[in-house]
Amino acid sequence: MIPPKPPSRPEKVSLWRYLRLFREDILSAQPSKLYRAWMAQFRTPFFQSYLVNDPALIRCVLNERPDDFPKSDRVGAGLRPILGESVFLTNGEVWKSQRRIIDPSFAGGRLRDTFPAMWAAGESAVARLAPLADGGPLEIEQETSHLAADVIFRTLFSLPIEDETATRVFEEFRAHQRSQPILNLAAFVRGPKWMPRFFSSETKRTAKVIRRLITDLTTRRLALIETGNAPDDLATKIMTTEDPLTGKTFDVPEMVDQVAIFFLAGHETSASALAWALYLCALYPEWQERIAKEAEALVPEFSAVAKLRVTRNVFSETLRLYPPVPMMVRETTCPEEFRGRAVKPGAQVVLSPWHLHRHERLWERPDAFDPTRFEADADRGAIRDAYMPFSSGPRVCTGAGFAMVEGPLLLAMLLRSYRFEVVEGRDPVPVAHLTVRAKDGIWLRVTPRNGALEKPDADR
Repeated sequence: MIPPKPPSRPEKVSLWRYLRLFREDILSAQPSKLYRAWMAQFRTPFFQSYLVNDPALIRCVLNERPDDFPKSDRVGAGLRPILGESVFLTNGEVWKSQRRIIDPSFAGGRLRDTFPAMWAAGESAVARLAPLADGGPLEIEQETSHLAADVIFRTLFSLPIEDETATRVFEEFRAHQRSQPILNLAAFVRGPKWMPRFFSSETKRTAKVIRRLITDLTTRRLALIETGNAPDDLATKIMTTEDPLTGKTFDVPEMVDQVAIFFLAGHETSASALAWALYLCALYPEWQERIAKEAEALVPEFSAVAKLRVTRNVFSETLRLYPPVPMMVRETTCPEEFRGRAVKPGAQVVLSPWHLHRHERLWERPDAFDPTRFEADADRGAIRDAYMPFSSGPRVCTGAGFAMVEGPLLLAMLLRSYRFEVVEGRDPVPVAHLTVRAKDGIWLRVTPRNGALEKPDADR
């Protein structure tokens, strides 16, 4: 049994057909040759694009010469209404300064400090599922989105998702994502920042509301910091960390930009990965049972995460098959030569974890679910050369370590309490806009495991 994979488009289509497909879904808009090609060139009237799967070229772009391949603003411009000048969109010295301020908050020692908040969010999710675990079809992405948002608010601002402001931000983010198309004028026509981008009124409204709510949270936190009463969470740590080279700290508008990307990236990607992990565990119940058995010994201590070896391997294989961020776009700044082909400045360089993770020349049985790939004694050649769910090099996701604690922990907590089963006839269809989700949701049947949870009494 092979997990679902989106269909590929025909080899040759018109530009307008390609744009229509791309608007609906990034993945099915691509030809099947990308799963075996080392590089492919795409020409449009506006720019040239090169999708790169060659591990040596990827290392050049991400690890060896990252300053020569900055992030492309063609995608970034469409996100600026909500993300402003966040670390996700900036380049050069601005980005380097932002990373020097942010990175210490996600170092190994700080991850231990965030563990209690993650555990509390997991316990809350287990309780929240109890009245829904009746064996009927349940759309699980909605539940993992709720859980991932809870983790972000608890670790950033020490607020549970039930907090009024947290709930409002979560709801507005969902509305913003529904209103935001993957294609925007800025993705094709380069222009100055003042050039109209033709965002919908709903996109502009939700972005404005979200940024106002985050501004209120950030302003209140700054006041607590000044009086010495702020909780020791990620927001406090980031807002009080100085750039070691300049002594600069984030002011409120800058912090709002960073919180927006923490929420969008940390919440959206975690929700996607956890939902697909639960689906794969339902599709392969033998792995689900191994995780549930492993999770029996789970205790609320940070050291317990290291013992979730099977769970971590399943989560890692989930990230291989369904990387939350399917593609990353860089831009050339000087003439290059890629595999004997001249590449002009301004060309788009697309690095696709989706295609790299399923590359037929790099992986054995690339479309198959096999967590043993990540066991300590397995051949790790493909993992070294063709596995980058969090990118690589200096721009590797600052929250990668956070995600690899959060994902296995929450997966283990859920599978310890519940059994998940597929719904016949409702196989999810992967689609990608900003992250890889399911076209019509991921529907699973959820039931309490071995009477571990008491069914809620309607009369109580």
